[in-house]
Amino acid sequence: MNLTPLFLSLALMASGSVALAQPEPEQKMDAAVLQQKDSAYRFTTLTLDSADGKRHYQLWVGKPDRPAPAAGYPVLWMLDGNAALGTLQASQLRELAAGQAPLLVAVGYQTEQRIERNARTYDYTPAVPGLAEQVDPLTGQPSGGVDGFFDLLNQRMRPMVAAVAPIDGRRQTLWGHSYGGLAVLHALFRRPGEFSDYAAASPSLWWRDGAIVREAEGLSARLGDSHPRLLLMRGSAEPSQPRGPSTGDVEAPARALVADLEQVPGLQVSYQRFEGLNHGPMLPASLGVVIERMSR
Repeated sequence: MNLTPLFLSLALMASGSVALAQPEPEQKMDAAVLQQKDSAYRFTTLTLDSADGKRHYQLWVGKPDRPAPAAGYPVLWMLDGNAALGTLQASQLRELAAGQAPLLVAVGYQTEQRIERNARTYDYTPAVPGLAEQVDPLTGQPSGGVDGFFDLLNQRMRPMVAAVAPIDGRRQTLWGHSYGGLAVLHALFRRPGEFSDYAAASPSLWWRDGAIVREAEGLSARLGDSHPRLLLMRGSAEPSQPRGPSTGDVEAPARALVADLEQVPGLQVSYQRFEGLNHGPMLPASLGVVIERMSR
C-alpha cells in the first residue's frame, strides 16, 4: 500500500481551533432496555478485572428470545459498552431478533458513568514503538494497552460469554467509536482473524500523527486465510483532529485510508459518510447502521 498521501493529509491537519467533542465526565449511563420486560432480548451481566487489577469490566450479554443456530449465535461486540447500551432501542432489538439475531455483548466498565475515560484511554490505544512514556496526547492518561485488552477479550471474555450462550466463532463483529474505532482498526491491522467484521466509527486517525495508519503496513501477509470485512464510518461535520482549526478536506484521511485498504487482497472495505453529523452523534448513528445491517 502507498500510505504517503495519507501521512501528508494527517500532517497538514495536525496543526489544526475546532475541538473534538470530549466525553462528559459526569454524564450518567442510561440503559432503558435493561428495564423493559417485553424486550426481544434478555440481558445477563458479567464482571471481571484486567490482568493488572487496575481496570474493572462489566459485560452486558443480550440473548435473543429465539433458539441458537446449530453453529451458535453470531456476536456483536460493542466497545464503550456503557454508552453503547444506552443507545439501544426496543425497536432495534425486535428487528435484530427477527434478522440475524446475534448475541449482543456490550463491553463496558463497572461504573455509573456513560464513559469511563481513563480506562478506555488505556484499553483502546496501541503502544507506540520507540516512545519512552506511553501517555495519551489528548487526555494525559496512560495509553498503549490495546493488545492487553484484546488478549483479555479473547482469553477470558469470550469463554465467559460462550458460557451464557453458544457462539459462532466465524461470525464475530467488532464495533467501536472514536478511540473505540481506533481499537477496531488496530484489531484488524495487527490481529486479523479474531473477528469476521470490523466496524470503525469516527476512528481517531489523527492519534499520534497517524500511528494507526502505519500499522496497516504488511496487512496482506497477516491476513492469511481470513477474509474480513471493514466498514469505516465518518460524519461530514466532524473535525479531522481534536486540537486547532480543521481546514481543507477533513474527510481526506478517512477516504485515503479506505482507498489504500481496497488494494489489500482478501479484505472487503466500505466507507459510509453521515451527512451533517458531528463526532458525538456518530456513536448512536454508526451503531444503528451496524444493527440495521444485522437485522436483514
